[in-house]
Amino acid sequence: MQITCFIRYQIDPFQREAFRAYAQAWATVIPRCGGHLLGYFLPHEGSNDIAWGLIGFDSLAAYEAYRARLRVDPEGRDNFARAQAQRFILREERTFCEAVPQTLDRPPA
Repeated sequence: MQITCFIRYQIDPFQREAFRAYAQAWATVIPRCGGHLLGYFLPHEGSNDIAWGLIGFDSLAAYEAYRARLRVDPEGRDNFARAQAQRFILREERTFCEAVPQTLDRPPA
């Protein structure tokens, strides 16, 4: 995994559970379409309207191939349509990050 697509969502805080269901639906779709699902995260403390999704890829070309597969995946299309119809995602931003391998998954000493 060379890059991580870091998705920042601004969500309707009154529809938190709708966003949870949206995130859970990606658990099978993203891996099937070629993404390494690192996880979705809901707000817990602090701001109540920011959530995140992290998906890993070997390259930007792998990300583009994933996006093409995602556009034709029936479950993926349904999940996107549900989000648009229910309007629980107010804003979405994507940033691509490169991991520093020596810092990943370090347990407490």
